[in-house]
Amino acid sequence: MPYKEALEKALVKINGDAVISSWKDSRISGRFKGNVSHYLKVPKKGCFIDRRKKAVRNRDYTIGRIWAIGGETGWYYADWLWDLRGFIDKVFEGVGLRRVRTHKKELHPGDALDFWRAVYADKAEGKLILYAEMKLPGEAWLEFKIINNDLYQAATFKPRGLMGRLDRYCVFPFHGFIFGGMLKKLI
Repeated sequence: MPYKEALEKALVKINGDAVISSWKDSRISGRFKGNVSHYLKVPKKGCFIDRRKKAVRNRDYTIGRIWAIGGETGWYYADWLWDLRGFIDKVFEGVGLRRVRTHKKELHPGDALDFWRAVYADKAEGKLILYAEMKLPGEAWLEFKIINNDLYQAATFKPRGLMGRLDRYCVFPFHGFIFGGMLKKLI
């Protein structure tokens, strides 16, 4: 097909948020197609877990906010700290804060979301689990779930060695600020 026609078709897809995949999905070649149950069990033993809970006024509104998080929308609170973390990740040859998404308001398992990867996303259930792809001295998950009229948010970090523990003690004070503010903005 001629170049102009191909470009017009591509722009229609982009403007309609109908892009099937993108360069940002290259790490796993797009959405998960196989069993991801290995990733769905967020560990608890030996982890640092920042758990928060807040009553939800409007379930649909809150789910819409959660599913639109990151990318161009940002993280709703202290975005400059998310940018700083992305910059630090790039310095250490990580993925950095990509600020891209396949769709502005939808997430599916396997989708890239800044320096996270969606490993579980079920809007009807009101549950989203993100796994960190950034360079860390350990592994990190960010989980949102709505049960009854409460939003539960958990940031879990499983440290690797002494550096992982030191890292967590250094960033722990920022978590209260960032995740507390983000939870309020999601409601």
